[in-house]
Amino acid sequence: MDLYEHQARQLFEEYGILVPRAEVTDSPRRARVIARGLGGRVVVKAQVRTGGRGKAGGVRLAEDPAAAERTARQILGTDIKGHPVRAVMLAQPVDIESEFYVSYVLDRAAGRFLAIASAEGGTEIEEVAATRPEAVARIPVDPAEGVTSAKATEIVRAAGLPPRTADILIRLWQVLTGEDAVLVEVNPLVRTTRGQIMALDGKVTLDDNARFRQARRGEQEDPHTDPLEAAAAARGIDYVKLDGEVGVIGNGAGLVMATLDVVAGCGARPANFLDIGGGASARIMSDGLSVVLSDPDVRSVLVNVFGGITACDTVADGIVRALDTVRATKPLVVRLDGNNAARGRAVLGDRAHPLVHQATTMDEAARLAARLADTT
Repeated sequence: MDLYEHQARQLFEEYGILVPRAEVTDSPRRARVIARGLGGRVVVKAQVRTGGRGKAGGVRLAEDPAAAERTARQILGTDIKGHPVRAVMLAQPVDIESEFYVSYVLDRAAGRFLAIASAEGGTEIEEVAATRPEAVARIPVDPAEGVTSAKATEIVRAAGLPPRTADILIRLWQVLTGEDAVLVEVNPLVRTTRGQIMALDGKVTLDDNARFRQARRGEQEDPHTDPLEAAAAARGIDYVKLDGEVGVIGNGAGLVMATLDVVAGCGARPANFLDIGGGASARIMSDGLSVVLSDPDVRSVLVNVFGGITACDTVADGIVRALDTVRATKPLVVRLDGNNAARGRAVLGDRAHPLVHQATTMDEAARLAARLADTT
C-alpha cells in the first residue's frame, strides 16, 4: 500500500527525521488558516499517490494566506495522472543549499534490499539516472545485516553525500524495517542554508502481506478509496478501477495487462484491472465478476482465462454462480483456453445465458467486448 506524502512524513517524524512543519486539509478556507499559523508563506502540495506532482502543477508556492486559499482551491479537485486531488498539504518553505536523493527498495530477484542514493536529488532525478547513471549509487543491503553505521558510511561515500546524512540513512532503514515497508524514498533530502538535513518529500510503500503485524495500519487507510476497490479488497481480490467501459478479468497479472492492451488496441478503454490469481476458486471468480458488474461505467465484460493451476471449468462454474446471484444487465465475453477449456466452454454452453458470448482467441474476445460496449 502506497502512503500519501503526509503519512510518510509522519512516519519520518516518529523516527527522528527532521521534516518541515505542515498540515493537511481538504478545504481552501482552512488552507488560509493553516498558512497563517505556519507563518504566511507556504508550499501547497497535492496529496496523491503518484509521482510527478510538481511538473503537473500540484506543488506551488503561496506567498501569503490569501494566496494559499486560492492555490488550494485551484489544486483541489484536479486530476494528476488519473489520481483526483482530494486533499492538500501546506508546508513551511525552507531555504535550500543542496538537494539529494536517497531510497531503499526491495530487490525481489536478488532477495535483498537496494540502497539508491545520489548527490543530485530533485525533480530531475529520473533524467540524471538515465543520462548519467554513474551519478546514482546502488548499494546492496543484506536484510540480515541491515544498515549499520559502516553500511551507511559506505552509501554516503558512494553517492557523494554529506557525512551527516549517514544518520538519516540509518533512521530511514528503521522506518523500512519497523513499518514492514518495501520502499522508502526521500526526494529531495536537503541541506538547508542553516546546515540542517531535512526530508522535504517522502514516499513509503508498505507490504500488504504484513498487515497482521501492523495494527496501526488501519490509521493509514485512504478515506477516499474507491468503493469498488474497497469491496474487492474485502474479498481478497486484486482490483484497480480505471477510466473505461470494458471490464477486464483475467488470471495472472501479465495476462491481465496484455488483455488491457488488446482492449485498448480495439479502440475501447479498460474499466479496471482485476486479477483472480493463478489458483482462483469458483468463489473468487464469482466475487470478481460481481464487483465488475456493479461498476456503473462498465458496458461489457471480458473474462480472459488461460487454465493452468486454475482449471477453466472452475472459472466457468464461478461465472455461472455469479449469474445466478447477480442480476446481469451487461454482455459478458468469455475466452477460455488451457486446462479443461473444453469442459469450461460446455458449462457455459449448457447455462445458455443470453448475455454470455464465447470467443476462442484473445483478439476475437477483445474485439467483441469492444463492439458490445459501443452498442450497449
